[in-house]
Amino acid sequence: QVQLVESGGGLVQAGGSLRLSCAASTRTFTRYTMGWFRQAPGKEREFVAAISASVRRTSYADSVKGRFTISRDNAKNTVYLQMNSLQPEDAAVYYCAANVWATAQTMASKAVNDWGQGTQVTVSS
Repeated sequence: QVQLVESGGGLVQAGGSLRLSCAASTRTFTRYTMGWFRQAPGKEREFVAAISASVRRTSYADSVKGRFTISRDNAKNTVYLQMNSLQPEDAAVYYCAANVWATAQTMASKAVNDWGQGTQVTVSS
C-alpha cells in the first residue's frame, strides 16, 4: 500500500553521526505512523524509533534515547532518523516501516506490513 525507500546509510567511526531518510510513495502519508527498525547479522529485527502521523509524538528504544531523533516532513513524504554518538552496537541494516493502525507508543509491538529495503549502517571502533 505504501512503498518505502531508505537512504543515508554508510560507514562512520564510533562517536560519529548519520542521518537516515525514508521516502514514502503514497497519497496518504499523513495517515501513517512511521518507524525505524534495525537488524544486525544473526539477530532479530528490533524497534528503534517511531513517530505518529500528525501530532508527531515520538517513541524510542531505551538503547537509543538521547542519541537518536526521529522526525518527519509530511510535505515531502519523508521520515528521518538522526543518529548521533554512534557505537559499534548500532551497526545494522536499518529499515523504515509504516503502519496506519499503530501509534508511536505501540509501533514496536504492532505487526508491520510495509517495509523499505533497508540501508546499511556500519560503525568502526
